[in-house]
Amino acid sequence: MSKTIKARYAHGVLEILEPLEFEEGKELVVTIEEPPSADDRFEQAAGSWAGLINVEEFLCDIYMARSLPRNKVDW
Repeated sequence: MSKTIKARYAHGVLEILEPLEFEEGKELVVTIEEPPSADDRFEQAAGSWAGLINVEEFLCDIYMARSLPRNKVDW
């Protein structure tokens, strides 16, 4: 069984932040992974729309929408 939980590292000890449903004394294998920073998430998303839209049409739509008065744009 695999389970992802939140924990906090402080003073050399991992503090589990939610209840675990394991029998007392059960040995577990722990994998520690740092959550990505905001910058990492931004970089991971870069290029994710590539090939999904026609960029020229998209930019044209943006420029057309910007050239119209706000109340005339059909959102």
